[in-house]
Amino acid sequence: MNKVKVLVEGYAYPNGDGTYAASPTCTLIESNGKKFLVDPGTNPEKLLKALEKENIGEHDLSFIYISHYHPDHWLNSRLFPNLDIYDGGIRWRNDLEIFHQGKLPEVDVEILKTPGHAIEDTSLLIRTEDGVVCICPDVFWWEDGKQKSDNRDDLLNLEDPFANDKEALLVSRKLVLSKANLIIPGHGKMFKVAT
Repeated sequence: MNKVKVLVEGYAYPNGDGTYAASPTCTLIESNGKKFLVDPGTNPEKLLKALEKENIGEHDLSFIYISHYHPDHWLNSRLFPNLDIYDGGIRWRNDLEIFHQGKLPEVDVEILKTPGHAIEDTSLLIRTEDGVVCICPDVFWWEDGKQKSDNRDDLLNLEDPFANDKEALLVSRKLVLSKANLIIPGHGKMFKVAT
């Protein structure tokens, strides 16, 4: 059975000096005997410490998955120079592009196109013993201390100041809510979908 573990919970907050701190939730997925990371983030210390706690090194990982190309989601991929990188339609092996669609090859993980925050944004749907988990980076996200996930209306109407297409984002949110029991947002705590 597939396993999903949050390694680093995502965060986003403004600093008092006009800068901003952000790193997404980094998730470890185990499927069909393979382990891979989703959105390794920007904070190398937190990620390496979490991997060390799980006794996982680069040689234990099969690849990295990137949900979209905002730098806070992929900068730490540089920590794993020998791993292939997947996105919603391409496996990158140095300069070789290997195309795929609908599912991640070799594992039991479905890819959902979830544009709105970014045009190329994708989410992953994973069936686990605890139910269907959707890792949907930045389909839903909150600044620290502002997470509201108690009802469908809050989730659908959540303001995203960085969205490039608010109508597409609403469609993506409805899709995710219709398919998952548990949601791992881009920045913030995992939550259950209200029934």
